[in-house]
Amino acid sequence: MILKVIQAKYIKEFEVELTFNDGSKGIADLKNAFQGPVFEKLKNVNYFKRFTLNRWTIEWENGADFAPEFLQNLALKGEAQAEN
Repeated sequence: MILKVIQAKYIKEFEVELTFNDGSKGIADLKNAFQGPVFEKLKNVNYFKRFTLNRWTIEWENGADFAPEFLQNLALKGEAQAEN
């Protein structure tokens, strides 16, 4: 199965609640994920929260996006921390 983001909801700051097609769900905190020039605009929270959902992940108007596997790793890591 190819992993896909099927729902995405802005929570706060740089956090997005994500649901994946494998049934997993969690909140990904992306504040430390902005590496490289394409992600510079995302450091502005007003720009960051204007993401859209494409066929497999979230993306921004400037072409920035994250692999679903990366997002799932962050989201599940966040859920594990919330449980502890």
